[in-house]
Amino acid sequence: MVRPDSVPPFLALGEIDRIPGRTVLADARWYLDGRSGRAAYASAHLPGAVFVDLDRWLAGPATPQGGRNPLPAPEVFSEGMSSLGIGDADTVVAYDDAGGVIAARLVWMLRVTGRQAAVLDGGLSAYPGVLTTDEPHHARADFAVRPWPEEHLAGLGDLDARRSVVVDARDPDRFEGRTDPVDARPGHVPGAVNVPCRANLDQDGRLLPLERVRERVTGAGVHAAEDVVAYCGSGVTACHLLLTLDQLGMGHGRLFVGGWSAYGADPHRPVETGAAQRPDTRRPSSGW
Repeated sequence: MVRPDSVPPFLALGEIDRIPGRTVLADARWYLDGRSGRAAYASAHLPGAVFVDLDRWLAGPATPQGGRNPLPAPEVFSEGMSSLGIGDADTVVAYDDAGGVIAARLVWMLRVTGRQAAVLDGGLSAYPGVLTTDEPHHARADFAVRPWPEEHLAGLGDLDARRSVVVDARDPDRFEGRTDPVDARPGHVPGAVNVPCRANLDQDGRLLPLERVRERVTGAGVHAAEDVVAYCGSGVTACHLLLTLDQLGMGHGRLFVGGWSAYGADPHRPVETGAAQRPDTRRPSSGW
């Protein structure tokens, strides 16, 4: 049951009607292979949903230091949400067609800046009705400019300091360095563990039972989210992992937004390939 004072990071379709206040559906489809999320939205989307363009509103210009999808300026994020009719008091329920691993970026950005937001569990396929091509037009809303909270972010220094459990949310092929179609070097941050965000989903794109997810997470050596620095290729799908930890009641971790696209771009930084070491041999019992 959704409490009136708190919306969990993931919601089933039937729970949306129990959210107090105004709810906005957001279609956040985006594709790493270059396909157009906007075109996918235009062809068919959930009734009433607005399209949130990741490249325009949820990411800034790519740089070698900041990675492929750095956070946008807070003013850009504010303008995007305001122009779509999303206000500070609204609850946003975002979806995609990839189990929420893309929509999670928008949800994470909203939640860490103090707004109510959730991923629609199961995404587009969870909707049993008829999709539409009609695009809603909402009046401009008040969405305040708020800085990105430092306590939710990590930098390269946090990866080097080894005081956190560094968790790579990419698929095993990319983590282990067997293939990497988009980044300069294959592999992962030395000492990182691999908790692929997509492996936390069933074949319908819904979260697996939470106890199964908890077993996977703790088996990788993650016991409290505040000890976690999460990354992926460029700070998108790692948001799904952080939201999953929150859904488990493990607290809030930190996002290394630049991800592998920033870390791997520096040829002087060490890289590991192959599977992660077991958690009990990877780092000493002191917890760094």
